[in-house]
Amino acid sequence: MLEQELLEKKIWAVVGATQNRNKYGNKLYRKLKSSGYKVFAVNPLYDEIEGDKCYKDLTSLPDKPQVIDMVVSPKRGRVLVEEAAKLGIKYIWFQPGSYDDELLELTSKLGLEAVQACVLVASK
Repeated sequence: MLEQELLEKKIWAVVGATQNRNKYGNKLYRKLKSSGYKVFAVNPLYDEIEGDKCYKDLTSLPDKPQVIDMVVSPKRGRVLVEEAAKLGIKYIWFQPGSYDDELLELTSKLGLEAVQACVLVASK
């Protein structure tokens, strides 16, 4: 099962990470970090999240993540999926509300593999 395979990968980027501890972009970041993952926050609106450097885009990350966890709207996600493909990042984890049929079609067309589920539920 792809979900389990992705959860075994230990380098993730949370795209749409936020400083607001009540929002999923923050909850997911904290959950992955506290579970022993190397996780990068990606959001052009912030310089840091939870005391860690926050990156403007995937290209500026110091290490290539194995999985991108998407917590942004499908409209904003298109550019990020294309960027992931250019960087050779094969796996996208779409949180509920972060994808639509068009974005899933683009992901598939670019040769990427995707999961549509909540990491908070899947990783329990």
